[in-house]
Amino acid sequence: MSNLQTMIDAIEPIHADVVKQANDHLNQLTKPQGSLGKLEDIARQVAGITGEVKPLFDKKAVIVMAGDHGVCEEGISAFPAEVTPQMVLNFLHGGAAVNVLARHAGADVVCVDMGVNADLEHPNLVSRKVRKGSRNMAREAALTLDETVQAIEAGIELVDDLAQKGYRLFATGEMGIGNTTASAAILCALGGVDAEISVGRGTGIDDAKWLHKRSVVNKALHVNGLRPAKDNVISISGDFALEVLSKVGGLEIAGLVGVILGAAKNRCPVVVDGYISSAAALVASRLAPLSASYMLASHLSQEQGHAKMLEAVGLSAMLQMDMRLGEGTGAVLVFNLIEAAGKIMREMATFESAGVSRE
Repeated sequence: MSNLQTMIDAIEPIHADVVKQANDHLNQLTKPQGSLGKLEDIARQVAGITGEVKPLFDKKAVIVMAGDHGVCEEGISAFPAEVTPQMVLNFLHGGAAVNVLARHAGADVVCVDMGVNADLEHPNLVSRKVRKGSRNMAREAALTLDETVQAIEAGIELVDDLAQKGYRLFATGEMGIGNTTASAAILCALGGVDAEISVGRGTGIDDAKWLHKRSVVNKALHVNGLRPAKDNVISISGDFALEVLSKVGGLEIAGLVGVILGAAKNRCPVVVDGYISSAAALVASRLAPLSASYMLASHLSQEQGHAKMLEAVGLSAMLQMDMRLGEGTGAVLVFNLIEAAGKIMREMATFESAGVSRE
C-alpha cells in the first residue's frame, strides 16, 4: 500500500490560474459569453489539467482493460465467460466497435490483459495479468487486497509509460463478462444505492435473470460484510473503497482505477466511459479526491444505475446516445469534442483580431 500511496500523493490540484486564463480567452472570442456551453467547460477544464490554455493532443489512447469474473458461475450474464478472451482477440485484430471509433478519432487502442481466464498471446497485447479471473464474490472476496493493489499500480505504471511516449489524452475501456454485476455491487457499497437501482440488464438479460442478478449482488454484499445500502452511510474513505474493490470488484476495474489515477498523476485528461469505467472512477475518487478534477464523463449509459454512479463521483455526462456496449466506445466519441474545444481555443478569432464590435 505504501507504493500506491506514494503514487496517489503525487497527484496535484489542477491549475486554477490557467483555468482563469482559459476563461478570459474564451470571453475574448467572437461569440456571446458562454454560448458554446459544454465546449467551453471542456476548454477550461483541460487547460487547468494540462497547465496550457491551448493544449494539443497529438497522441491519444483508449486503454481497454480485460478481466474475467468468478461471479459468472451464478448465471448472471446473457453471454458465457468464454466471450472475454474472444473479444480481447477481436480488439487486437482491430475488429471491435472501439477499434473503429478510435481510428475515427485518431487514437490508439491499448489492450491490456489484467485477469483474463485464458492464456493469451499477441504481439500487441499488454500483459499485466494478476491472476486468471476474480473469485466468485457471491461466495468469497473477489480479490485479495494485495491483488487489488497490484492491479491498480499496474494501471498507474502503464499510464506513466505511455505519458513518457508522448500520450497526453486517455480514455477508459473494459471487457469482462460479469463486470456490470461487480460494478453494481461497488455502487451499492460506496454510493449508498440499493441493488434494485444499481443492477441493470447488462448484456441484455430477461426479467427473471435480472431479479436473480439483484439477489446475487445482495448476497455478495452480505457474504463480504458490506452492509446493504439502506443501512450504510455513504463512505468517502479511501481504505473502505479499496476494501470494496477487493471484495466485490474485478481486475479490469482495479486496472482502470490505476489508469485514472495515473492520468491525474501525469496531468492528463482522462475520459470515463460507461457504467464499469464509472465504477472505477468512483473508487479512484475515494482513493484520491483530487483525481476527480482530471476526469471527463463521456456519455450516460443505458445501464440503469449509471446516473447514480456519476452523481456519486460528481460528474456530468456530455452525451446521451443510448449506448451500453462499453469497451470505451462512448469515451472515444468525446475525444472529438475535446479536439473541437481545442480548435475553438486555437483558431477562433477574437473581437479585436476580427474587428468585430462588442457593443
